[in-house]
Parts: sequence; C-alpha cells; structure tokens
Amino acid sequence: MACQQSRYHSFSSASRLQPRPSGVTIDESFLTEDKSTQNRKLLQKRRTLELPAAPLSHCQAPVLGGTGKLPTQGAPPTGPGHRFHPGTKAAAHQREKIRALEPLKAKLVTVNEDCNERILAMRAEEKYEISLLKKEKMNLLKLIDKKNEEKISLQSEVTKLRKNLAEEYLHYLSERDARKILIADLNELRYQREDMSLAQSPGIWGEDPVKLTLALTMTRQDLTRTQMELNTMKANFGDVVPRRDFEMQEKTNKHLQEQLDTLRASYEEVRKEHEILMQLHMSTLKERDQFFSELQEIQRTSTPRPDWTKCKDSSSLSPHADVVAGGPDRWQMLAEGKNSDQLVDVLLEEIGSGLLREKDFFPGLGYGEAIPAFLRFDGLVENKKPSKKDVVNLLKDAWKERLAEEQKETFPDFFFNFLEHRFGPSDAMAWAYTIFENIKIFHSNEVMSQFYAVLMGKRSENVYVTQKEIVAQLLKEMTNADSQNEGLLTMEQFNTVLKSTFPLKTEEQIQELMEAGGWHLSSSNADLLNYRSLFMEDEEGQSEPFVQKLWEQYMDEKDEYLRQLKQELGIELHEEVTLPKLRGGLMTIDPSLDKQTVNTYMSQAFQLPESEMPEEGDEKEEAVVEILQTALERLQVIDIRRVGPREPEPAS
Repeated sequence: MACQQSRYHSFSSASRLQPRPSGVTIDESFLTEDKSTQNRKLLQKRRTLELPAAPLSHCQAPVLGGTGKLPTQGAPPTGPGHRFHPGTKAAAHQREKIRALEPLKAKLVTVNEDCNERILAMRAEEKYEISLLKKEKMNLLKLIDKKNEEKISLQSEVTKLRKNLAEEYLHYLSERDARKILIADLNELRYQREDMSLAQSPGIWGEDPVKLTLALTMTRQDLTRTQMELNTMKANFGDVVPRRDFEMQEKTNKHLQEQLDTLRASYEEVRKEHEILMQLHMSTLKERDQFFSELQEIQRTSTPRPDWTKCKDSSSLSPHADVVAGGPDRWQMLAEGKNSDQLVDVLLEEIGSGLLREKDFFPGLGYGEAIPAFLRFDGLVENKKPSKKDVVNLLKDAWKERLAEEQKETFPDFFFNFLEHRFGPSDAMAWAYTIFENIKIFHSNEVMSQFYAVLMGKRSENVYVTQKEIVAQLLKEMTNADSQNEGLLTMEQFNTVLKSTFPLKTEEQIQELMEAGGWHLSSSNADLLNYRSLFMEDEEGQSEPFVQKLWEQYMDEKDEYLRQLKQELGIELHEEVTLPKLRGGLMTIDPSLDKQTVNTYMSQAFQLPESEMPEEGDEKEEAVVEILQTALERLQVIDIRRVGPREPEPAS
C-alpha cells in the first residue's frame, strides 16, 4: 500500500513537473479540479484491487483460499518469480489514460489561446471606447462650464437690470406723489385766494358770500366730475386718431405701397437683366477662351504676317524698291488706316498699274459670245496709258452723259458709243481696252469699282444713280437746315437731319454716321460742323469717310434684307422657290412695299419681263420657279432696300 502511494505520488509529481508550451496560459483552477477528480478515481480503483488478506510483504499482494491460488480465470502465474504488483498495473493504466487525454490537452491549449486573444481584443476595444468617452466627457464638461459662465453673466446682468428698474420705479413713484402733492397745494392756494377775494369784496358780485361759496363748491364738484369724464375719455380713446390723420396716413401708405411695388418690379427687371448679363458674361468668357485657343492654334500653325514695311523701302538695294512708286511717303499715305486684306489690294493695284505702264499693246480677245461687245476685236490694241486721274474724269463724264441720255440703251453699248463720240471710231477700241484694264485693277477706287460692276452686269446702274440721289438729297436737307448759309451746322442739327432723312436707320447707324462726320465723345450739341466738306471728293474721285460710310451701310442693309427674306422663306439655298412664295416672303418682311416695286423685284429674280408676269392669284404663278440662291444673287444686283418698318411680332 505504501508502495502504491509512493508510486502514485511520483506520478502526480511527474505530471505536475511536465514543461508547458511557451505562450500558453492554463487555468490553474481547472487543472486542480481535474487532478482531484483523477485522484479520487485512482483511489477507488486501488481499493477494488486490494485483497482482504494480510500482506505477505510490504509489496506482495495477498492470496485468496487455502491453496494460495486465485479463483479467477486467466490470472497471472504465482510463485517466487511471478508475483502480482497492483501499483504497476495502475501506473500503466494511468499512462494509457494520460496518452488518451493528450489530444484534449492540446485542444484545451488552443481554446485557451483563442479565449485570451478575444479577451485582449475586447480589452483593446473597450480601452479605445473609454478613451473616446473620456474625450467626449471633457468636451461636455468644457461646454457645461461655458454655459454656466454664460448663465452666471446673464443672471448678473438680469439682477443689475432688475435693480435699475426698481430704482427707476421708486424714482417715478416719488415724482408722481410729489407732483400730486404739488398740484393739491396749488389748488388749495388758488381756492384760498378766491375765498379771500370774495370775502374782502362781496359787493363786487352783488351776491351773498354764502351763496357764492355754495356755488363755488358745486362748480368744483362739476369740475371734478368733468375731469373724471375727461380722463375716462382719454383712457378709452387715447389710441384713437382723428379721421383726417387716418386718411392722410392711409394715403401716404398707399403711395408708399405703390412705390414699393414699382421698386419691386424694377428690382425684378434689374435681377433678370443681371442674370442675362451674367449668362452673356459667361458666354463671352467661353468665347474668349475659345478665341484664345484658336489664336494659339493659328499662331502655331499659320504663316507669319507679312512685313509691310518692306513695301516702303526706297533703297536701291531693296528688291521691293520698284513695287510702289513714290517712295515711303506715298506708301505711308496708301497704307494709312487699312488692314492686311486692303493692303494686299493696294499692293496688287500698284503692281498692276506698273505692269500697265510697261505694256504698249493689249492682245484682242476675239469675237466670242462670252466677250463683251465693247471688247470684241482681233489683233493688237494700243495702250493709251492715261493717268488714274484721267480715267476717273473720263468715267465721270460718261456718267453725266448717261444720266442726261433720253433713249436708254444697254450700258456696254452706251459705253462704246461714248468712246466713239469722244475719241473717234479709230481710237474707240484702244480706249475701251485701256479703260477696261484700268478699272479692272483699281478695286479701291469708288468710281472705277462701281463703273466696272455696272459695266460687267454685276450691279444695276440704278444702284449708282439712287445712291447719288440720296447723297444729293442729304446735302439739300443740310443746306436747308443752314439758315445762315455759312456751311456750318451744330451737332444737334446734324443729328436731326440724319434722322429725318433716314427714318429707318437705327440709333447705332446714326451714331456711326455722326462719328464718320467728325463727332466724338467730347463733342457737345453746340459744336459746329462744316457739312459741305463731308461731300467733297479728291482728284481721283475718292469720297470722304462720311459718304463711304453711307455706301457701306447701304450694302449691309441690302445683305440683311436678303438674309431676312431667306429666313422667312425657310428653305435652303439649293431648293426651288415659287413666285407666290417669294412674293409672300417679301410682303411679310416689308409690308409697305407697293405692287409695282414687288413686280420689279419678281421680274429681276425670275428674269421675266414685267409684261409677261402672271397676275397675282393666277394658276400660272406656281409654274414659275427658280433656285433660291440664283434668285437672291439676281436681287443683289438691283437696288433693293426696305421701304417701311417691319411689323412687330405678337407678344407670346
């Protein structure tokens, strides 16, 4: 028994001294409970194995029966060499049980590790939440302190105000009481003075003093009652205003309300204008950015601008020395106020004029149908080499004779007949070629360019005639406005004459004409203007900027008129337009047109004589068609302009 206890003790000690895995924490209470349970089980098994006989030795098992043999079957052999040791068998059984519990131990260690990790994570999370709660607590404490301070300051201020109110109230009470006492004293003194005066001179009133005293008392009572009634009326009707004041205030209020409505409407208009201006500003910014991008792209990809200073180089070593005759002074005069496109035209004119001076003869163009009648000739034609001034004077004489002509013929035939009459049949063709080549080159000269356009059929001669009549009529109106006949008009008179002569022009167009006439921002209405100088021409037939601006506005108005016509028709340029539709479009954009003018426009657009034009409403009108672009180009040739204002569109 002692041997078994010693062995069990050694086993228990050995099991307690086994090394634990690193990083593993074992619950000591669990192990203690497990060990106690194992000890109880081992003791129970050991007791079942013990025999009731007395031990033969301290380590020998007892033997049952008289023969010394165990009654059980399969018991271990007996004898000196085969003795039974119950402690050894229990130890083996214990070792087997330990080996069976080894997986449970590993699982227990794993579960313990997981639990410890969860505990650590929960502790870290709790620690983080505690820190956040502490911070929130500190912020709330600070906020509470701040609110407490504000509350204390407000309480102190309320206390101070209450104290001041109490002092003021006591002050007003004392003043009220003093006033009442003073009024009572004054009344008493006044009554005493009246009583004394009545007592001293009773004969004045002719009445008994007692009776007068009684009357005075009754009067005082009436006065007191009247005073009370007056106070009641004041209390009841103190806030009531007179009707006159009420009506005046009501009238003032109504006037102010109307002003308020007007201001609100004005504000709404200004707000809408501001929104429109902001949208316009944004669109302008976008256009500016777009133009800037296009400018950068153009600067990157386009060719450099020409150096126009080379054209005025008069050095003999310069390759441009012979391009412009007259040297740098003449080039400076020619290039003044012109853009690059106009400078190219000037340079081409100078080059062309130089080539014309070098030619002695022109080759004849032949007798083809495409050749104008006044240029049909075979062989060489002499170049007369006239000066630019001579050509301009010759063209002016031709216009004068054309305007005085009674029997009208085609303009090319008239031109050739004029040359035959002027220079004879032998030199007429030479002068025709010479003048034609000159007016074909000088596009910048008004007289030459207009004569060339009329001669080649690109413009009707009525355009030139009508424009000259308008200029003459304007000069006549200015002369009539000049009562002193000094050739001077004030800016106000100049503006009035322009508006009366051109009632359909906009304010911007009138402003442009005034600026071309010499008006500027610093001018006043009383400034004088020499209006006759506006209609002067130089020796080459060039008009002043004022007349040139009139011509530019006329061309712009014609283009705008035809653009509105196309927009009203609502078709593309390559589509066909019928005569009724074109007539209807013209009457829509210009309701003041008369029937004769409309027929003239239709005759030009469809190239039909007016005598062959179908009547309005005739079925044949639908058969008259033309391409819209062709019709507009034909109308561009003649003198087409707006007769009256366009009717405003109905408001939506």
